[in-house]
Amino acid sequence: MAITEIPVNELTALVENGSLVVDVREPDEYESGHIPGAVLVPLSTVLSNKSEFESDETVYVVCRSGGRSMQACEMLHDVGISNVVNVAGGTMGWISLGNEIVTGEHPS
Repeated sequence: MAITEIPVNELTALVENGSLVVDVREPDEYESGHIPGAVLVPLSTVLSNKSEFESDETVYVVCRSGGRSMQACEMLHDVGISNVVNVAGGTMGWISLGNEIVTGEHPS
């Protein structure tokens, strides 16, 4: 099954509209700067926190550049969660577009 993926420039409008974004980087990476509203679920804990991804809405998964988030999407697909979309370019792409980031341990 192919994982759905969008380029990071499509995420801006989705974030503005309140879409759920899950960041699968490590806590220190997240705290140093993340997409506003993004919820932290480190890659190593994705399967034990799969309830964070179980939603009727699409869940957009990000990491630094798109590799770990793709892994997370693949792991979730393997356990039957198919509403996840990988964000190619990740947080670095978000920043390179000039978008705002938030620091600290809270989503916004």
